[in-house]
Amino acid sequence: MAGGAEGGSRRGVADQLVAFRNSKRNSVVMRILLCCLLVAACGGNPGPDNAAPVPSGPPGPPMRVFDRTLHALDVNGTRLAYRLSGDSGATPVVLVHGTLEDLRSWSRQENAFAQVYRVLVYSRRYHRPNPPVNDNQVYSPKLHSEDLAALLLTLDIAPAHIVGSSYGAYVALQLARDHPQLVRSLVLAEPPIFSLLTSSESGDSARRAFYTRTLDPARAAFARGDSVGGLRLFYDGEAGRRGAFDRLPGAARAELLAHTFEMRHEMLAERAQYLPTIPCAELGRITTPVLLVRGERSSRTFQLITDELARCLQNDTTVTIPGAGHPPNAGNPSYYNQVVARFIMTH
Repeated sequence: MAGGAEGGSRRGVADQLVAFRNSKRNSVVMRILLCCLLVAACGGNPGPDNAAPVPSGPPGPPMRVFDRTLHALDVNGTRLAYRLSGDSGATPVVLVHGTLEDLRSWSRQENAFAQVYRVLVYSRRYHRPNPPVNDNQVYSPKLHSEDLAALLLTLDIAPAHIVGSSYGAYVALQLARDHPQLVRSLVLAEPPIFSLLTSSESGDSARRAFYTRTLDPARAAFARGDSVGGLRLFYDGEAGRRGAFDRLPGAARAELLAHTFEMRHEMLAERAQYLPTIPCAELGRITTPVLLVRGERSSRTFQLITDELARCLQNDTTVTIPGAGHPPNAGNPSYYNQVVARFIMTH
């Protein structure tokens, strides 16, 4: 059960994930992949003391470096920037970023996974470097999942392993609901599915608090044209720490402020479409393999959402990334990469 994975910061990753199918056949490939992932995530430096162990064995081949050229496609009425890396015949892995992010948010995963997989990173509609077009569409998981479905079909890389972070995980889940034939497996890291919290008093209290202290004030700030105030409120609320935005280095704050266009679309979107309800019973009918990932230091709201998501999915594969907050792939990339690699290798 999900609750049993709370010791993820202390237990080996292998104890938290299902055993490999055809483990003898995969062992050499997996050893090479995990070594590559660790080197890429750490930039050649040793990982943290509590990082997942890398299997012993001969060193893997040198890391390949792939073409970094960005491309763009017109799909579903919008233009999306993307990059494909890795061998053309390899199994596809798609990385879907969250709020205040773009395709660059996967810099510690993209090249590492491309050593073995065909990796797609792209910037969702309204996110940089896509053109800032006001198209009168509502920012929603439905809209973004239809964009992704069209992109996968146009590039002919479906079915794919879909790895989503934050709102990108919301999008990934929507894709699996509407187009299950396009999805091999799902990796979901802390999607903001607040409707799941209404099933308990403590969860609903956390949901109301997040709306009252974060979403509603941020929306009001954007509505009156105060983009900086809106971003500050949202960032602090998502981090679970007041003043988190102001404590960032100037360059980091400037990077966040560059996402003003997409944030305005998010915050001013009709709430029922922006954060749609997903019934627990419907989640229980999903047959796509799912790995849930959470950050050890993520806010209580995201912890509760992950618990409820695991319960509804009847999922016992939940991993806590030690030392990481929201999003987990950024806080401890070496551990995150190995966890995800072990999961997708078996599906």
